[in-house]
Amino acid sequence: MKDKLIIAVALAATALTSTTALAGKATDTLNWSTTREIDVALPYYNNVREMVILQRHTWDNLLYRDTKTYEYKPLLATSYKWVDNKTLEFKIRKGVKFHNGQTMTADDVVTTYNHVSAKDSGILTKRNASWIARAEKTGPDTVRVHLKKTFPAALEYVSGPLAIFPKNIWATAKKDAKGRADYGTVAPIGTGPYKTVKVVPGETVHLERNPNYWKGSPKGQPAINKIVFRTVADPEAQIAELLSGSLDWIWDVPKDKAEQLKLIGIAKVINAPTMRISYVVMDRAGRSGKGKENPFYDLKVRKAVAHAIDRNAIAKNLVGGASQVIHSACFPTQFGCTQDVPKYAYNPGKAKKLLADAGYPNGFTHDIYAYRQREYTEAVMGYLGKIGIKTNLKYMQYKALRGLVWDSKAPFHHMTWGSYSMNDVSAITSHFFQGKRDDYCRDADVTKWLAEGDSSTDPKVRKTAYKKALTRLQENVCWLPMFTYAKYYAYTHDLDFTATPDEIPRFFTAKWK
Repeated sequence: MKDKLIIAVALAATALTSTTALAGKATDTLNWSTTREIDVALPYYNNVREMVILQRHTWDNLLYRDTKTYEYKPLLATSYKWVDNKTLEFKIRKGVKFHNGQTMTADDVVTTYNHVSAKDSGILTKRNASWIARAEKTGPDTVRVHLKKTFPAALEYVSGPLAIFPKNIWATAKKDAKGRADYGTVAPIGTGPYKTVKVVPGETVHLERNPNYWKGSPKGQPAINKIVFRTVADPEAQIAELLSGSLDWIWDVPKDKAEQLKLIGIAKVINAPTMRISYVVMDRAGRSGKGKENPFYDLKVRKAVAHAIDRNAIAKNLVGGASQVIHSACFPTQFGCTQDVPKYAYNPGKAKKLLADAGYPNGFTHDIYAYRQREYTEAVMGYLGKIGIKTNLKYMQYKALRGLVWDSKAPFHHMTWGSYSMNDVSAITSHFFQGKRDDYCRDADVTKWLAEGDSSTDPKVRKTAYKKALTRLQENVCWLPMFTYAKYYAYTHDLDFTATPDEIPRFFTAKWK
């Protein structure tokens, strides 16, 4: 029925006038959508992928990592150097303006870094800035960033999540009910190629081209005048809107729908690899209990789950040709990532035996939590059902699920992580397994090894430490790495767009044909 609906919509779309079909180009407005909501349109205070994308458009960083060469290039900094193993020095670019007309200076950099690294800053992904001890201005245009300890991945973070805000912006934060500053209420002001002009929480974010964006930026000068992000919760509705002309760009298109769209020919469809991985978490730490309420506390149950799921089939049949199965809690290209770890091949017979040995010869029933690509989770549920594990799907928005995870109320969940597109193991493995709120493994040795890898400048020492941690994690099977994401993008033929593996669509490099 749904397939017929798409065909019907396509036929209707072909009957529309060219003006309607090319609405985005006609109004010089790129309309894009995903299923997820943006409640707070600020980096640091919203860590969904859509906000990571908007960050790159509204804000700049000190450095820019080239999408092809992975080279760090000057952005708001004109140069950088390591003074020693725990000190970075930046020369700050002159003449750059914030969207409010204020001139960006070294003081803005210092204030931003010191704010986000403070204990009471309230940023969601604390690891993005927790390595910073302090920033200081050492000259009119010179900033030194002092690290708490040696942290070789620092430049990845400088070029990634550490966006620069005006120095006085934090003082404008509204107070919450307890009188504390709610920094998620400050204005979204940056120096980027686009400026945020309107936010309707949970619905839309409107950007306009920054007419004063500084010349010579490695991001280039934006060609498209306006960008509108809109939440459309139903993927079928997204496709219908793309075909009718009210949307210009969508992604995460299911494989079968992408193939239909190719046949229809109304939209451009591509499949491209991304740095995002899929993973299933099982509560090995006993955060939700250690008895029948949490059967995943038993290693035999966790191994049974690992052997029950045909990850190759899901990757090939649902995700797309650019997807690959992974065996480690990291993305294959990231520094320190290795696939030379214990592996769990698809073997339902072995899975049933392990389940019986654990005391569940007839299986059991349990909730599974998820927020993204429902069809992937439903495939997992289907495989588990074949060995006797019946699952009730609790599907919800990311923010709600994240809260349950942090509160130890999601002992079995299927989620994804894009590492903020940073090509270093510390952006994923070290984030999840250091004994904090995302850690459902809680292995002291893993935490120790990750700290060793994160704090050494010797590549061999880092790789050895990460290998120990990744191996132990797979022995414990508290995480079941699933596959890398390969996205299907669909967009109007009038849009010149290039996908990149870091899962950050750069609309500031796009243009109309």
